[in-house]
Amino acid sequence: MKIKLDRTICDGFGKCAEHAPAVFSLDEWGYASYAAGVSAYDDLPPDAEQPARRALLDCPAHAIIERPARPPGARPRR
Repeated sequence: MKIKLDRTICDGFGKCAEHAPAVFSLDEWGYASYAAGVSAYDDLPPDAEQPARRALLDCPAHAIIERPARPPGARPRR
């Protein structure tokens, strides 16, 4: 599972960091960012997928989306 966090629409509710602290952290103003070691370009570890999905579903601003999986052997877009 890959996710994308759109910080431009985050309203700072903090639900994401509450549900998935290994994936999301909050900055000093309470807005979401990726936790250390997490990237929008990498697959989440299997143990982080369920909490990340819960955060995605509970985000009041809909600032988290699931990125589509690339088929095996597909080349990245340029």
